[in-house]
Amino acid sequence: MAGTNKSMETTGSPILYPLGCLLIGAAVGTLAWSAQGDFSGWLSYLERDLADKLRRLRAPTHNLHRYVVIWLSATAANFAIFWLVLESPVFALLLSVFLLCGPWYLLRRMAQRRRQKIEDQLADAMVMLANAVRAGLSLAQSMDVLAAQCPSPINHEFRQIVGEYNMGKPLEQTLQEARTRLRSENFALFAAAMMASHESGGRLNEIVERIALAVLEMQRLERKVQAETAQARKSAVYMAIAPVMILLVYYFVDQESTMRLFTEPMGHLILAAAVVLDVVAYLWARVLLSPDI
Repeated sequence: MAGTNKSMETTGSPILYPLGCLLIGAAVGTLAWSAQGDFSGWLSYLERDLADKLRRLRAPTHNLHRYVVIWLSATAANFAIFWLVLESPVFALLLSVFLLCGPWYLLRRMAQRRRQKIEDQLADAMVMLANAVRAGLSLAQSMDVLAAQCPSPINHEFRQIVGEYNMGKPLEQTLQEARTRLRSENFALFAAAMMASHESGGRLNEIVERIALAVLEMQRLERKVQAETAQARKSAVYMAIAPVMILLVYYFVDQESTMRLFTEPMGHLILAAAVVLDVVAYLWARVLLSPDI
């Protein structure tokens, strides 16, 4: 009887294994086919979001679809290698999430830094525009002065406005497109003042000077807040680096126990949880230390 059971197990296992793989493959294929529309919509949304950030950075977007496909393919390959080859599904999922979110976060940070530079340069540009208008120049000529004499990156925006206006596009439309592209409240006030003066006349230099004074006062408050929270922001960076340093110390103190974090599934889970909590704590600290004035 035992021999019969043993023979059934040996003959049945070669059939059950490929049958199970076939069923799993069919389930994955069915799921992928049913989610095809959702994936296409998500991919289109991702490309639109990345294209918007690249346009704000004045970077080319004509090869964006190719780069997105390469990016997603590399993420999928990383997931397959860590799960199937290295047999670490936790690390596979964790690294795939970081590979998906990392480039998007870097582009977002770069766009925010460029917008902040434009915000810092906008008050001086307003004063320069008011002086040019007071000297008797027209609004278009004053914009030419800003495009020629303002520092980077705000001069690129004024050059685009002047170039589009010289090609025949209405000034209101160029300013509206620039306001949408920059997403700056201060530039929105600046553009509104210029459009009002262009449509109905008025003393543009006085209006712009008042806006410039308000922007300078706001920048002064922002710099004061940044100066008072500088030490706390450094502490957030040190807090994020501390777990890595502690892990290195434990490696030299107890190498065998530390390596179990990288070789056993429970260790993978503990490391993944520690990394996620560390990243969340750092981002949370950045949000708390960056108040909106």
